[in-house]
Amino acid sequence: MEVEVSQLVFYLLSFVIIISAIYVVTLRNIFHSALFLILTLFAVAGIYIMLNAEFLAAVQVLIYVGAISILIIFAIMLTSQLANKQIRQSNEQVMIGIFICSGFLLASLGSIANTVWRIVEKPLPENNTLTMGKLLMNEFVLPFEIVSIVLLAALIGAVVLARKEGA
Repeated sequence: MEVEVSQLVFYLLSFVIIISAIYVVTLRNIFHSALFLILTLFAVAGIYIMLNAEFLAAVQVLIYVGAISILIIFAIMLTSQLANKQIRQSNEQVMIGIFICSGFLLASLGSIANTVWRIVEKPLPENNTLTMGKLLMNEFVLPFEIVSIVLLAALIGAVVLARKEGA
C-alpha cells in the first residue's frame, strides 16, 4: 500500500508541475504567470522530498520560491508600463518555438531511452543533510559567502534599475 500512495503523490505532483508550467508560458497576465511559476517550484520541491533530498527541497524553497520568485514579482510590481494598453502582448514566433521545443523533446526522449538506469538497493545515509550543512559552513564557506554577495548585488541592481524606470 505504501508504494501506491507514493506513486499517487508523485503523479499528482507531476501533474501539478506540468499544468502550472503550461500556465506559466501561456497566460497573458505576467503576474499570474509568476504565481504559477511559484506553484511549479513548490511542486518540484515536493518531488525532491519524495527522493529523500531534503536539503535540495529546502534550497528549492528558500532560493527559488523565496528569493527568485519574489524578486520577479517585485520587478513586475515596480514596472509601471505593465498596465499600458499600447504594449503588444503577442508572440509572432510560435512556429520557431514549437520547432525548438520539439527538438528538445526528441533529444530528451532519446537520452532517456538510451540511458542505463542503475537501481541501487542500499539506502541513503541518515545524516546527508547534516553532512552537507557542515561542508557548506566549514570547507565551502568562502564560495557560499561570495554567492550571497553576488545575489545581494543583483538585488540592489534590480532595485536601482526599477527606480530609474519608474522615475
